[in-house]
Amino acid sequence: MNELKPKPSVAIIGAGLAGLSCADRLQTLGFQVQVYEKSRGPSGRMSTRHGEGWSADHGAQYFTARDPVFIEALNTWIKAGVAADWNPRLSVYEGEQWREGNSSEHRYVGIPAMNSPGQFLAKTISIKFNQTIDKIYQQGGKWFLRSLENGDVTQSFDYLVLAIPAPQSFALTKLVDHSIEVICSSVNMQGCWTAMARLSEKVDMPFDAAFINGEIISWISRNNSKPGRTGHETWTIHANPQWSQQWIELDKEESSKRILESAKKLGLNCQNAEISIHRWRYASGAITTEMGFILNENNKLSLCGDWLNGGRVEGAWLSGYKLANAINISAETNL
Repeated sequence: MNELKPKPSVAIIGAGLAGLSCADRLQTLGFQVQVYEKSRGPSGRMSTRHGEGWSADHGAQYFTARDPVFIEALNTWIKAGVAADWNPRLSVYEGEQWREGNSSEHRYVGIPAMNSPGQFLAKTISIKFNQTIDKIYQQGGKWFLRSLENGDVTQSFDYLVLAIPAPQSFALTKLVDHSIEVICSSVNMQGCWTAMARLSEKVDMPFDAAFINGEIISWISRNNSKPGRTGHETWTIHANPQWSQQWIELDKEESSKRILESAKKLGLNCQNAEISIHRWRYASGAITTEMGFILNENNKLSLCGDWLNGGRVEGAWLSGYKLANAINISAETNL
């Protein structure tokens, strides 16, 4: 009697939503999966900053759901109590004038924080945190990794998934797969400066969130307007991608000053607020054609992420999920 051959092993670099989605799906399909993440926690840009008596979502602000497969995953999150509807009073600032936002689109957020769905997925996945993978190479048909913190990883893998932004993917793959170089270099990734302002009392603004056009900042929102939030009144302020990229090397203090001046002009005075500032070096940007993911069947190296699939939260999740299905088909073909 022939014994069933065990499914191949897969290493995934990056525990953002694409990496987590890919890992979750691969495990469901029976693969052995190990994730490596340079940060101290999962969720990537679906992130939340915590302080004493306050918190603020300082990455992705909300997400939408259109694809039936993603809607199914979202319903699982809602049932588990880690996601919910968010119905903010929306405004738009354009041509130096305010108007009411008229979008009827359903917006969702993680609860009690934006990183909650990622943490929910991460619970059943083996993830090694604080591991910056700085080298990958293939030998005898297996993938080997090296981490900046711990040196060579003892385990080898059949498949390797890079679930990280294009510039980081390019840096890792340029010596091992030149075909990926062209794709990665075509992506115009832009940064984002984000300010979080904790106020001692509630501010009387006529909206919970606003899209801003033609200013340094592109988005402001009251974190406490989202379901499940507690603590002090906190506002998240995103600078626009073009300005952020232009001033990506600005020091934090100066960046904060310029962002808060822009917010004051729009009616949000943060003069006496406690301010935290964060620089997202790779916040937005996607390839012009939606490839979804990349899988090189010859060397079993693959890439997934929002930048390969439309640049949104849903796109990130679907990119990882669809790549996992493609790896499964590839593995079955190669048995």
